[in-house]
Amino acid sequence: MNIMQFFKQFPDEDTCREHFKKYRDRVGVTCKKCDCKEHYYLSTINYYKCKECGFRTSLKSGTIMENSKLPYTYWYMAFMFATSTKKSFSALEIQRQLNHAYYEPIWAMMHKIRRIMSKADEEFQLTDSVELDEGFFVTNPPKDEDGNVVKGKMKRGKGSPKQATVLVMAESKLNPDQTNVHKSNRAVKRIKMVHIEDHKAHTIEAELRKGIDVENTFALTDDARQYSKLKGIFKKGHKAVNTTHIKSDKVLPWVHKTISNAKRLFLGVHHSFDREYFQNYLSEFSFKFNRRDYDNMFESVATSSVKYAWY
Repeated sequence: MNIMQFFKQFPDEDTCREHFKKYRDRVGVTCKKCDCKEHYYLSTINYYKCKECGFRTSLKSGTIMENSKLPYTYWYMAFMFATSTKKSFSALEIQRQLNHAYYEPIWAMMHKIRRIMSKADEEFQLTDSVELDEGFFVTNPPKDEDGNVVKGKMKRGKGSPKQATVLVMAESKLNPDQTNVHKSNRAVKRIKMVHIEDHKAHTIEAELRKGIDVENTFALTDDARQYSKLKGIFKKGHKAVNTTHIKSDKVLPWVHKTISNAKRLFLGVHHSFDREYFQNYLSEFSFKFNRRDYDNMFESVATSSVKYAWY
């Protein structure tokens, strides 16, 4: 959805609220007091009233907008900005576009949107053939309990406190129709990117079992030590390629393209970020990549905003 289409479809606050209510009615409302799913809608105050016990639930309650004082138009414009381009928008740019006085509520709104993107991708698992590897992203220096930057000499390279470890999973398979020698012979479908605290085998295994259908998947990795036990996890097998005499981006093309594109995007748009919120940026990148062929990604985010709570 581009800007012209957006303002034609959502010209004011009432239109945005009615569109949001349409999705809320489709998903359904459950009473927090008695779990009843039958409600009346009180249009004058925008509340649902339980038919069983009379408990009232606001239109925003249980959704991404719960406890938010921002208008529906702000949220819908944020949905549009988050889905209208392949790139992304920083919270500071969204604040400027909305002409809002304060940065903090706009920053919180954007992170809530990224969290529901993560929840939407948690509904599926990768399968068939999956490339696996880790990427290392530079984040802001670590802080102490008081929020002050930790001073002193820090370790460099792999394992540095300034670097965040990201497990990248790319669902891809051989493409025999690809004859261009300058392009990869593997076709990619979906990806997952997970921020992990370390690159130990048990940490990686736990994330793989959550993100991949290990019963029906073949895994392709380099010969790093942490991947040595994967053959017993993936029922279709595991191939570890020695990358001493071959570039790893030739063995795992889509994993390395994903890491490269994400680093370029984050540096150009967000410049820097704290490790605490790093997963949200990864989730947004993965969500948009996995829906790159969708005709209307805006509707996907609007549906998720009602279907999932941000917390």
